[in-house]
Amino acid sequence: MTPQEKAISLEIDLSPLTPGYLNLCIRSGNQLITSGHVSDLKGVLGKSLNVEDGYAAAKNCCEKILRSVHNAHGTLNGLKCIKLLGCVYSAPDFTDQHLVINGASDLIHELYGKDGDGYHARSALGFAALPTGAAVEVEAIFEIL
Repeated sequence: MTPQEKAISLEIDLSPLTPGYLNLCIRSGNQLITSGHVSDLKGVLGKSLNVEDGYAAAKNCCEKILRSVHNAHGTLNGLKCIKLLGCVYSAPDFTDQHLVINGASDLIHELYGKDGDGYHARSALGFAALPTGAAVEVEAIFEIL
């Protein structure tokens, strides 16, 4: 199954987007670079939210990224995920940001393969706050093959 077919089978929304204030995904050479996409879930990891909540929020961010990438490129096929940056709204003593951002990485692995085009570099960082109080924000870079 292709990444596009897998996304459809997972019922990821790939419908057209209305242009907004910022470009959600821009092409530069043979790369697609996304803006940060925030989770629908709001709250602080390690305070009002646990790792499982954050994992789901990171997956939600990645689903939004895939929608933006699809809208910019016309398909999810023919891409390699190069890098994810995950930002986690964290309590001062919360240190499991990497487990939270696995929600985004695991979705990329599911679509593109963990050993293939989904094998990406990643950073997972904690922040004192994120826009709109979102629990997680993720951005991505894809290579067009």
